[in-house]
Amino acid sequence: MDNWQSILIAPEMTVIETMKIIDQSSLQFAVVVDKDRKLLGTVTDGDIRRGILRGIPLDSPINLVMNSSPIFEKQGKKFLHYKELMSTRQLRQLPIVNSNNQVQRILFADDIAQVLPKENVVVLMVGGLGTRLRPFTDDIPKPMLKVGDKPILETIIEGFKNYGFTKFILSVNYKKEIIKAYFQDGKHLDVYIEYIEEGKRLGTAGALSLLSEKPNAPFFVMNGDLLTKMNYEQLMEFHCETKSNATICVREYEYQIPYGVIETENHRLLSIVEKPVHKSFVNAGIYVLDPQVLEHVPQDEFYDMPDLFKKLMDMQGGVSAFPLREYWLDIGQVDDYEKANGDFRGVFI
Repeated sequence: MDNWQSILIAPEMTVIETMKIIDQSSLQFAVVVDKDRKLLGTVTDGDIRRGILRGIPLDSPINLVMNSSPIFEKQGKKFLHYKELMSTRQLRQLPIVNSNNQVQRILFADDIAQVLPKENVVVLMVGGLGTRLRPFTDDIPKPMLKVGDKPILETIIEGFKNYGFTKFILSVNYKKEIIKAYFQDGKHLDVYIEYIEEGKRLGTAGALSLLSEKPNAPFFVMNGDLLTKMNYEQLMEFHCETKSNATICVREYEYQIPYGVIETENHRLLSIVEKPVHKSFVNAGIYVLDPQVLEHVPQDEFYDMPDLFKKLMDMQGGVSAFPLREYWLDIGQVDDYEKANGDFRGVFI
């Protein structure tokens, strides 16, 4: 809101004068500050109504009904931090102050709800054969299989769109005409979609050699058979803050050895651990790359993303790992597909 300064009021202002300001601003909120604009408290329409019920006269100073311990935040933090705070605490407004506790701005829920389009491109790899999901993929490409009431690929696109990423490039191959007919240029989803076509299978990195133009900012690459609730904005911020050339998302995977594991030293038995559980990080199929990384992708050759990351690591190329905490599911087999449909309503709706 651009008119936030109009709702800054002095502690001596009367309750009835404050009511007029709140009504005129239509914000149902005012911020009480001293002569140096230091935050003293906040006032909502509800605070005033509760004051009236307590018998406080309308000509009393507003500091008698204000909330003297309001929730506020310091300036200089990332927009995402403010957004998550307001969402978690269910705040309609949030004063932002400097180190001297002087009000610098006020964020409102309507401001937070607006997601500005970002320049970062999203490349989705949707050309696979989906052989492990047959017979479901005999007549339809895997990204077009419905989970819930829509194709997997549509849920992926909507997930990026929710964070302001609206520029997509789909790398297609198997039954590409079905994908192109459904998504077209993306206008019906309020996004922009272009296509690159693999004449032969090029792998998750090799297909990047077909990009007609090099992106002008870090860009996402993601497999088109994943369902996740990850925060793509956080991923991009992590990539940029760590000054990485390439970032790979990883997921913790647990597996249990179904036997007692024996540790020995020569002929001596040192320990027996019954059916131990091991944890490892695995590739989650989501990446962020700097544009210059494309120089290391061979032309028209099969080349998978792990090959690219190994090459960058050998070159000391600034490679990072971003651990996923959110829901994530690789729909690789029939059991995964059935689980996705079972999870969908509880996770995505």
